[in-house]
Amino acid sequence: MPLYFAYGANMNRAAMAERCPRSTPLGPAILARHRLAVMREGWLTAVRDANARVHGVLWELALADVPALDRFEGLDAGLYVKAAQPVIAAKGPKRALVYFGANAAPGRVRPDYLRDILAAARAWELPREAIAALERLA
Repeated sequence: MPLYFAYGANMNRAAMAERCPRSTPLGPAILARHRLAVMREGWLTAVRDANARVHGVLWELALADVPALDRFEGLDAGLYVKAAQPVIAAKGPKRALVYFGANAAPGRVRPDYLRDILAAARAWELPREAIAALERLA
């Protein structure tokens, strides 16, 4: 089963249980050398930044759940692209699927979307720096 690193809406356990019912959360993880940004469409993405890191949640993704996740992320519509990236998990470095916004042109974050992401980040007890990075996007 592939690993998947979520840094936005898919950090929410209940939402992921609905979208990807056979997948299992493994806990907080870090995507190094990236920072959060807001795409033109108002959704989050991670963009390269040698001096930053993105906190999120690592999931063990059931193969049967991959198509649902691809649909949610708008892969066919070109909203996001996915790539295997190194992440740092509690049990050491791992390789995980990460969805990146195809259009990283600056945008304004959707307030209800950000509110849900902040709630998920707090529920996972992500570090203060992660919460602050999300709050700065408002």
